Amino acid sequence: MTDSATMAGLDPAALADVLRLAGSPGFDRVQDQIRRTGGCSDPIHLQGTTVTRDKATGEVLHSYSTDTEPGGRLRVACGNRRASRCPSCAWTYAGDTYHLIRAGLVGDPAKGTPHTIRDHPRVFATLTAPSFGPVHNRPGNRPCRCGKHHPEDAPELGTAVDPSSYDYAGAVLWNNHASGLWRYFTIYLRREIARRAGLTQKAAHEASRISFGKVAEYQKRGAVHFHAVIRFDGPDGPDSPPPAWATLDLLTEAIRAAASRVAVDVASAGDQPARTLRWGIQLDVQPIGAFGNGEEITEQAVASYVAKYATKAAETTGTVDRPIGNKEALVLLDVADHPRRLIEACLDLHPLYPDRKLRDWAHMLGFRGHFSTKSRRYSTTLGALRKVRADYRAAQQRQSLGLPDPTAPEATTLTLAHWSYAGHGHTPGESWLADSIRRDIQLNRETAREERHAQPDLEGAAA
Repeated sequence: MTDSATMAGLDPAALADVLRLAGSPGFDRVQDQIRRTGGCSDPIHLQGTTVTRDKATGEVLHSYSTDTEPGGRLRVACGNRRASRCPSCAWTYAGDTYHLIRAGLVGDPAKGTPHTIRDHPRVFATLTAPSFGPVHNRPGNRPCRCGKHHPEDAPELGTAVDPSSYDYAGAVLWNNHASGLWRYFTIYLRREIARRAGLTQKAAHEASRISFGKVAEYQKRGAVHFHAVIRFDGPDGPDSPPPAWATLDLLTEAIRAAASRVAVDVASAGDQPARTLRWGIQLDVQPIGAFGNGEEITEQAVASYVAKYATKAAETTGTVDRPIGNKEALVLLDVADHPRRLIEACLDLHPLYPDRKLRDWAHMLGFRGHFSTKSRRYSTTLGALRKVRADYRAAQQRQSLGLPDPTAPEATTLTLAHWSYAGHGHTPGESWLADSIRRDIQLNRETAREERHAQPDLEGAAA
């Protein structure tokens, strides 16, 4: 058994569970359930029933119970956005984020934005954290401050050159207040726009709107920064053109001025001095081009970039992706020195700033905000995208069962459902099966993508 397990890349216990699963009478259904979740790494288990009746006659048109399922349970995808937790669900989340951001750039009437927004001024802005001390980096052709030329994959990149003088407390307090910095930035941005337009804030608001979609990303050093699509709209939002004075240059200048004005004061506590938190000096604002005609940043590139980082979090810096209650856990988890010091700073600062909940967010290096946010009129919502997908699958299911659409005006059906939580996760054998299914799905997606890119440009050929 041990030799067979080694050949399969499994430990003996996992291989034994794979063989048990493969020989069980419900294997085909287990495999079907796992495939329907996309190979989810940590599916939710449900128990329950659904009954569809004719409202007029009371006749049962269809019924379902998990009593007929293997183990009496139905598996559904966990929906976790973190790639470190569930690559399958993270892929779906990234796809939704891509379509949300893209709809606010190219327009999609079905998602709440007309195609004319391509003519609206819009930029891709990156707001970063200030320096908390020198870190190992790759500054072009010059050596790092430590005197070495680091390769791209050097593990020390982003870590403190001198940990004893690095401001770890300041770094985690900045992360912790980053959402507040962004909130003040959006307030000052509207004020700076009005001032540059020579209008009162009320008049500027009546003539234009600012829409944005942003995502948070961790730098190697463990500091959060924000990538944001910021767009000028007219008084009625994306459905109306912005006024003539709402130019790309005015938007760019207003962003830079607003970022420089933001300041969040943190009172002294214990041995910690009072601090004034600000954005870093590395502010990048680039125009977004509709078709890439000379612009460095295109709509496709921006949507792809934002979606890429929507599934990542602090674990990219070497920390862990779940809460840490004490310093002893850091030793057991073998956390690298730099993120370990940041986590320790969170735990040490928690008693001094209890309202900031630094201990609860220590694994996030202090950051407690949402990773992906947008203004109300930027485009559609993630909830709306998920509803479209759920409605589509429900329609497919109804069609396969021969059931009428319950939303139709003449509908006479009523569906009653009762569900309860029954656990989560996989056995070792199911986990191996889910990994295999997920790899197959990913391979099929990559093959389909390559085939699409290999198709000739028919419009160009015809021309």
